Amino acid sequence: MLKRNPLENPAEDGLSIDDDMVCEANEQVTLLGQQKMPEELLEVADVSVYAESVAPGAEADSSIAGTDGSESSENVDEDSPDEVDEGSWFDADTKSFLISMFVHVAVVVALASFTVANNPEVYRVFLSAAPMDEQIDPLDVLSEIAYSETPNSEIGSNSIGETDMALAEAINVSDMSELTAPVIDVTIPNGEISVALDIKQAIGITESKNVVKGLTGVGVNGTEGAVDRITYELLRSIEERPTLVVWLFDSSISMDKQRKEIRERFEKIYEELGIVADDQKRRGKPVNLDASLLTSIVSYGMDVKFLTERPTDDLEDIRSAVDSIAVDESGTEYSFKAIKEVAEKFKSYRVSRGSHDPQRNVVLITVTDERGDDANACEEAISICKKFGIQSHVLGVPAPFGREFTYIKFIDPDPKFDQTPDWRQVDQGPETLFPERVMLGYKENYFEEPVIDSGFGPYALSRLCYETGGIYFSIHPNRRVGSQVGAGEIEAFASRMSYFFAPDVMEKYRPDYVPAEEYKKLVQQSPMRLALIQASARSRVGTLDRPRQVFVKVDEARLVSELSTAQQAAARLSPELNALCLVLAEGEKHKAKETSPRWLASFDLSYGTALAAKVRNDSYNAMLALAKRGMTFEKEKNNTWTISPSEKIAVDSRLEKEANQARELLKNVVENHPGTPWALLAARELSNPIGWEWNESFTDLNPPPRNNPPPSNPPPPPAPDNRMLPPPLPKRPVSKI
Repeated sequence: MLKRNPLENPAEDGLSIDDDMVCEANEQVTLLGQQKMPEELLEVADVSVYAESVAPGAEADSSIAGTDGSESSENVDEDSPDEVDEGSWFDADTKSFLISMFVHVAVVVALASFTVANNPEVYRVFLSAAPMDEQIDPLDVLSEIAYSETPNSEIGSNSIGETDMALAEAINVSDMSELTAPVIDVTIPNGEISVALDIKQAIGITESKNVVKGLTGVGVNGTEGAVDRITYELLRSIEERPTLVVWLFDSSISMDKQRKEIRERFEKIYEELGIVADDQKRRGKPVNLDASLLTSIVSYGMDVKFLTERPTDDLEDIRSAVDSIAVDESGTEYSFKAIKEVAEKFKSYRVSRGSHDPQRNVVLITVTDERGDDANACEEAISICKKFGIQSHVLGVPAPFGREFTYIKFIDPDPKFDQTPDWRQVDQGPETLFPERVMLGYKENYFEEPVIDSGFGPYALSRLCYETGGIYFSIHPNRRVGSQVGAGEIEAFASRMSYFFAPDVMEKYRPDYVPAEEYKKLVQQSPMRLALIQASARSRVGTLDRPRQVFVKVDEARLVSELSTAQQAAARLSPELNALCLVLAEGEKHKAKETSPRWLASFDLSYGTALAAKVRNDSYNAMLALAKRGMTFEKEKNNTWTISPSEKIAVDSRLEKEANQARELLKNVVENHPGTPWALLAARELSNPIGWEWNESFTDLNPPPRNNPPPSNPPPPPAPDNRMLPPPLPKRPVSKI
């Protein structure tokens, strides 16, 4: 608040004021007073008028002073110069107000310039499906497979299960995945969201991880039944796309008969193709017979020969190619080399062209009666066939159980050579990668050991079919399940086998068709399997075969000498049999962990048979030692001791315990694995007594001489020269065919 008016005493401020200026100022003050201005505004107005009217440096007249000049003079002395500014428009309060207002406006403007996006609510969509209450029908297991050797006018053979008996699926190879991208619409309360699942296309050959495995234990009685089934597989392939079939013929001399049989069936294959075409016409389906089935003929032995210049559908060209196969005298069959070369040559048919399917399916059919001399090349052949989706079938022979080779009944197909039946060695086994059964006995005469069917083909060829989705056909003309086949019944070029087994029973005993490294790893992980492989890898261990059983006591010294000589054979066998049983005893401790029926059957049969042979050998030796110590005849006239097989073990309690263990193992095989090769051999072993016993009898040491009467009929006179038989024909000098 101002206390002093400068007009009251201008002289004090050093101002000079004219009369006109004073009058004008007084008039302005009067006008302001008449407007009844507030006191505070009036004071401000006085100051403003004074400031505008008084010129700088002018002297003020003391007569202009107000009535209260004395009070104002007094207040000027007391107040500081700063108090003059307090009454202006820009005092402290006003400045604070303006600053505050400016700050708030700035803040509001700043906040208004920023855009804040609220995050929308995230909804999670869970798609679920309740399990279907659908009962899956059990899989029908066919119990018998039979093929007729009589040619049929319809597809397939006269098997009980018809075409479903041994169904094989082709390899699942996706050449071009053309899946439409499905769109799933999910409605959300606050909006709609469209989710698209895009499936990228795979260009070129793509191997499916879920490959349908093939079949390896399909037994047939003849080539005709196998070819009929192959015809059915080819027709299924043609329904999918045009097909190239390549026949690979083993050119060994033992395959001459089988090649001729297949040659005559080619016409049947193309007739069946025509039947299917007519049927499709009747049903209104499109038909394309333009080279829907092409055929190529290949022969192999030591070398591979492509007998058709290019794949053809001309039946005469196909027959001529088969007729031109020359016999390979080397006796060597490089089966996997041939399969690999054929796959390399025709793999271009299986490569897709852009978005199109492969040009053709490719099916290989190998015809052979051996395992192949290059099984080490099996992995390469399997790899290329799987890579390009090439299916491989084999028309082969059954592998002998646990044996590498057997013998076939050979009759030379060339009439210039001797036509007398002969038995020739041929490599047809084994059915596993490594031997999985202990081989005992027949050490000196391998030919006399009874040969039985393993239920499967040779390991490498069977695995090829299994891995590529094909079928291995075990062809034997004398296949008969449930009864023994005599050697005299064996047909020409067939292997010597005395027993066969039902394929449906053998299915769960299929060997482990895995690569060699994986097989070894599986064996290393199981102490029982490792023990069995180690025992089976030992060289064939002999048994107490035809031991001396009759001892005539002429005098005591001579009897002891003869007994000691008889003991030597048993003494030589004892260390080998003991070592074999020790290895298997370690595996016995871990048998409870094994689940494979094949491995369990093999182990129990091997250990039971080894223990029985050990007890039989050691008890024989112990019984002879007992006789050497002296035995007394019950009847005084008797002079002969005969040791006979018996179930009694009377010489050693340890041997009796081992005999009981052997019987228990063998009985388990018979009871738990009926209808299998293991059960057959276990039953045969159980039929042979394990122990021995002594029996006494009398032998005449001075028998009367025998009178040999002359023959009743005199010998016929010699034939004249013109009736002499011609000289025998020469035998073909082939040891391995």
